[in-house]
Amino acid sequence: MKASERLRELGVTLPPVAAPVGSYVPALISGSKVFTSGQLPMREGKLMGTGKVPSDVSEQEAAEGARVAVLNALAAIADVAGGIDNIVRIVRLCVYVNSSPGFTAQSKVANGASDFLVEVFGGAGKHARLAVGVAELPLNASVELELIAEVA
Repeated sequence: MKASERLRELGVTLPPVAAPVGSYVPALISGSKVFTSGQLPMREGKLMGTGKVPSDVSEQEAAEGARVAVLNALAAIADVAGGIDNIVRIVRLCVYVNSSPGFTAQSKVANGASDFLVEVFGGAGKHARLAVGVAELPLNASVELELIAEVA
């Protein structure tokens, strides 16, 4: 099943690509790979869940934020690759979690994005991953991620 069909089946549409707020592009093709810039959990122009996980934002809310951020990353990749159906496989996902001291469940937050990629792409959505806790993120976001995909 094509990724576009699977998104329709899930009732999900790709959002508009977020405009850069600095000197960068949302996504860049190099060879057969597309690399995204950092993606925040923006939904309809509003940042979801600000603050530290889990003291300000629950682990579950942050996982949902990771899902939204990866959907934004897919939109950026689709934009430069000529559509989501040109994504051959997801290669690597890096998830940064704005963590409270002592929080060590960054991988559970990252699963919000990872599980969604597998829902959309099946086996081609399985990927290498990094999930780390950080002291601060832009705009006090609870999560930020970057994605690398192989495209046709």
